[in-house]
Amino acid sequence: MARIAGVDLPREKRIVIALTYIYGIGNTTAQKVLKEAGVSEDIRSKDLTPDQEDKIRAAVDNIRVEGDLRREVTRDIKRLQDIGSYRGIRHRRGLPVRGQNTKNNARTRKGPKVSIAGKKK
Repeated sequence: MARIAGVDLPREKRIVIALTYIYGIGNTTAQKVLKEAGVSEDIRSKDLTPDQEDKIRAAVDNIRVEGDLRREVTRDIKRLQDIGSYRGIRHRRGLPVRGQNTKNNARTRKGPKVSIAGKKK
């Protein structure tokens, strides 16, 4: 099983898809990593040779992924909250940050609906 950036990649998937299991690597970045490493996108992760794994590992080391990226994102959100910006306040309250309406939707951010006794439409 290939282990890259502290993540066990799924064995049966194509390597271009398996790389997306790493936080911070999407489809486009996975393609760039494989092109840089000189590895075919169609090969399964179980069929990688140790040499290919090392090349992919070296290419991924140049990208900010997993723990470093999570820390950076958390630090950025904390900075917004500390300076009291509008986006920071929305993060603190658990509401949508990017201008979406909240009258009817936004259930993902707001959580399950809480009914209020005696309230009518």
